Amino acid sequence: MTTEQQDQPTDPDGYFGESVAATYDASTSDMFTSEAIDPAVDFLTELAGDGPALELGIGTGRIALPLAGRGVTVHGIDMSRAMVARLRAKPGGDAIGVTFGDFATARAQGAGTFSVAYLVFNTINNLTSQAAQVACFRNAAAHLAPGGTFVIEVGVPDLRRLPPGQTVVPFHVSESRCGFDEYDIATQSMTSHHIRVEGDRGSSLSIPFRYVWPAELDLMAELAGLRPRERWDGWTREPFTSDSRQHVSVWEKPA
Repeated sequence: MTTEQQDQPTDPDGYFGESVAATYDASTSDMFTSEAIDPAVDFLTELAGDGPALELGIGTGRIALPLAGRGVTVHGIDMSRAMVARLRAKPGGDAIGVTFGDFATARAQGAGTFSVAYLVFNTINNLTSQAAQVACFRNAAAHLAPGGTFVIEVGVPDLRRLPPGQTVVPFHVSESRCGFDEYDIATQSMTSHHIRVEGDRGSSLSIPFRYVWPAELDLMAELAGLRPRERWDGWTREPFTSDSRQHVSVWEKPA
């Protein structure tokens, strides 16, 4: 069996280059079901109202396309041209404007006019330093109109599953695929490792993240001039509790 290392941190598309983009929708197919998408789109449509929406890390358009289908004007920021190419190939994809660049710092046309900016599916963790995450909040705030909201969907760090001395937690194990997260608690960093076997060919991909706590996000929002508005366990507004493994949080730019 031959093994290919697909970790490409120097790729201009970041860690979401062609090799990842080509299989992204299929590999996350459970997130493309109506059960996963519709509640998020309902939530964001309500916040957008009659105004435009900005998706940070728009990717292949999982949320942007159905949101645009509700009549919301959507713009995106993403550094991966390979991922955006998949967006463009889908019905309605050409109608969505995209600014290429780092969503922590890139400014989209119309900055200061958006009713809602949002980051979904743990995308805030793609920014691997606290400084970059703080910059992202400030960038989102700069794009919002007064009274606009910034929404983040992200998991609660799963450190309860780490007994003393353990640094690795598996998240998928099957005959053809193995996935595990490796934690460094001292630096609040995490690397997701993906190993696939197809016939006599194997491949591996490792992607770094920085996990972040709800209270830490609230402080980042305060530094950006945003104030907390609501926090839920999920898009259907279940209460956020000590047992929640994820949250949807909303901050508001003062009018």
